[in-house]
Amino acid sequence: MKNRKELTTLAIVITGFVAYYILFEQFAAIKVWLDGYTNQGLTSYIITYFIVGVPVFLATYFLNRKPNVFSSLGLGKNILTGIVAAFVVTLPMFIGGLAVFSLKSEIDIENLLAGTLVAGFFEELYFRGFLFGQVFKNTKLGFIPAIFIGALVFASGHLYQSTNIIEMAGIFAITFFGAIFFAWLYAEWNYNLWMPIFTHAFMNLSWGLFTDNSNALGGWAANIFRVLTIAAAITITLLYKKRKGQKPEINRYTVLLKP
Repeated sequence: MKNRKELTTLAIVITGFVAYYILFEQFAAIKVWLDGYTNQGLTSYIITYFIVGVPVFLATYFLNRKPNVFSSLGLGKNILTGIVAAFVVTLPMFIGGLAVFSLKSEIDIENLLAGTLVAGFFEELYFRGFLFGQVFKNTKLGFIPAIFIGALVFASGHLYQSTNIIEMAGIFAITFFGAIFFAWLYAEWNYNLWMPIFTHAFMNLSWGLFTDNSNALGGWAANIFRVLTIAAAITITLLYKKRKGQKPEINRYTVLLKP
């Protein structure tokens, strides 16, 4: 960390994310204000996410000095690869949902889109593409230190779903390791952010279609299918890397500090 450029990178990332987090605290107020102009909740929701992300976009520009900040965050890669691969690895959750659960009798399409595609896109963009990705790609910090703070913040952001201390601990653990999982996918798919975006979105979609649980913890059956999905994602990712003749991005040389 003696390298001035790396210290500058960390300072920019931290400043950008803190500014984003401060704006995010006003998310509801901004959305309500926009509702008065759009008269469409989902549209206001998406615009608000972009507004609170302005500090992230500015920080990304200063870090990479490229006008297309979305490409620097991982959105310049093949979207079709991300969609197809994500759908394949999440099949256990959809198959399991169809086999064990029944479709919800009432599904609000707008809320479903907000909780799946929109949430998956922006959470991965800001947490994996920026907070993790810009640190891991632009400094010598390894995978664990690069993901740790982001995983803590990401997990803490889901604690509102809990109703007691045991449930809170379970939700924190699942979302913390979920953050690590999505960051690993991002790195191993050659920083193609579409892969974790659609994996996240499809997992949320199966959750929204087939279960009555309103939080990230869920029941034992749902968690079995979730584990199978993660196992499928890891297996398919490693097979993909092997077929491409690529070594794993996360290895013993990149776990803590990169050479």
